[in-house]
Amino acid sequence: MEHIDNWASRAGRKRKLEAQDKEMLNLSMDELNEDLLERVLSWLPTSAFFRAASVCKRWKLVSDSASFKLACSEIPSREPWFLMVDPHLNQSTIFDSAERSWKKLNYPPLLQQSSNCDSIPVAASGGLVCFHSEASNFIVCNPVTGSCRELPPVHAAQENHSLLAVAMNAQNNQSYKLVLVSGELPKLSCKVYNSSTGFWGEEILLRRKVGESQEFDSNDDNAVYFLSKAGNVVATDMQRSPSKQYSSVITVKDGEEIVYFLSSSGTIVSCNLTTKCFSEYPRLLPVFWEYSIDVVECKGEMLVVVLSEFFESANLRIWRFDDSVRSWNQIVAMPPAMSHEFHGKKVDINCVGAGDRIFICLNSVEFFRYVVCDLRTNEWTELPKCFKNGEAVEFMSAFSFEPRIEASV
Repeated sequence: MEHIDNWASRAGRKRKLEAQDKEMLNLSMDELNEDLLERVLSWLPTSAFFRAASVCKRWKLVSDSASFKLACSEIPSREPWFLMVDPHLNQSTIFDSAERSWKKLNYPPLLQQSSNCDSIPVAASGGLVCFHSEASNFIVCNPVTGSCRELPPVHAAQENHSLLAVAMNAQNNQSYKLVLVSGELPKLSCKVYNSSTGFWGEEILLRRKVGESQEFDSNDDNAVYFLSKAGNVVATDMQRSPSKQYSSVITVKDGEEIVYFLSSSGTIVSCNLTTKCFSEYPRLLPVFWEYSIDVVECKGEMLVVVLSEFFESANLRIWRFDDSVRSWNQIVAMPPAMSHEFHGKKVDINCVGAGDRIFICLNSVEFFRYVVCDLRTNEWTELPKCFKNGEAVEFMSAFSFEPRIEASV
């Protein structure tokens, strides 16, 4: 009898739970309180949310509330958007990796002003993109919301230096730093803008790292170059691709902020903003080789992408530097069946990192391609072309950012 009672009790609880589940399934979104509605909508991909915001007045009001932006800020990451760069910069074209589709964004009014119409993107981080104009103005923009801020002018003394690199580091989408590296090797300096204070800091002079071997100086071209059987470069040299003038990345390692960029002589320069030192990495390939190269940041790590020609074929490989032995190690390579097409075509690459992925623009006189490499799986995916008025549009490079409506300029 006790067994029957227990069975009946369990059966009763099961029917009650099933009834509650049916009640939850029949629950309308209109019945959610404001806080719960905001939390549900905050998990939508950004493109989907903008479509949902047109559903009704209540959902539209949610998008403007401070509490909704707070809920969005608690989402750990968003699928990246890639802001494409082309010669005609009257509007933004982005590739939405979440929906695998191309979209157009109108430039915000500040960037459409005549004094800023020549502005081009030079750096990105978090949900923000930094633009730079010929008048030496820097404008930070949230491409999703269109909000912009024109930064104070850089001190006149800094403008007289040759600008080498522009890097950006956003922190929790509430504040950010913009770093400018200027000068000419071996005399380098940097200035940092901090959005928390609204000012540029004092100019920081960078000294060469103590104990750095001089054998890797840009004037030393007498090294011997060869690849080990494991694919590691044993002795090295490298040449710069001129496609992105201020191409650079920033990482934070052991609490130290480090900016990496390609010098005019082809070496990768590492500028440690914490210790105020710089050093040059060994070259990756011989100076006399024809190849294209770019520096990217993935998951807080600096990587190098190189497209070169070797043994009558083209190779696109991604490299990581091992500080312990001062040697470059290959981590992934494009399948030969894909890269062989680039042989003999003078292809230039421009790349950007986004989490575990690298977005690569490949351009030559004959063709252009957009490819994404997943570093975890070593999968290489060619993206569809972007068409405008029935014709494919060519982009020279891209910048990666997270589409976040809460990112503050």
